[in-house]
Amino acid sequence: MSTAGPQFWLMKSEPQEVSVDDALAAPKSTVPWTGVRNYQARNFMRDAMRVGNGVLFYHSSCAEPGIVGIGEVASGPYPDPTQFDRKSHYHDPASKPEAPRWQLVDVKVLRKTRNLTLPELRADPALADLVVLKKGNRLSITPVEPRHWRLILKRLDT
Repeated sequence: MSTAGPQFWLMKSEPQEVSVDDALAAPKSTVPWTGVRNYQARNFMRDAMRVGNGVLFYHSSCAEPGIVGIGEVASGPYPDPTQFDRKSHYHDPASKPEAPRWQLVDVKVLRKTRNLTLPELRADPALADLVVLKKGNRLSITPVEPRHWRLILKRLDT
């Protein structure tokens, strides 16, 4: 993926954790993307995401997984506070405030969309190489090529 020009991302959230409706109801429709505990996904947030990058808000681990909203990265990276919270499911006792292991960005939802379901995404040959559709991919954050971004937005508007 080219590092020049706009970047786009697909970010998965379990709706029982943070749904697109939860994000829209939050102040300024913005939520911190907490709980990422995969180094590659963390590195995307820490090293590659920039304020204003486009985000496909994706519901996972639910009856009908799919893209349910369009958003944007709303902050630069900063330490995920859940890593230090002993009561949090995402607590990491090995992470220290002076050397945080986990980062997050804030995501602003711009609009809720219809659910562009996983079967619909898989059925489109033009999306065959979309990272989230690749066999064995389990990352909660994946880059999206500009051509895929444009095609998905077109699908959401029809």
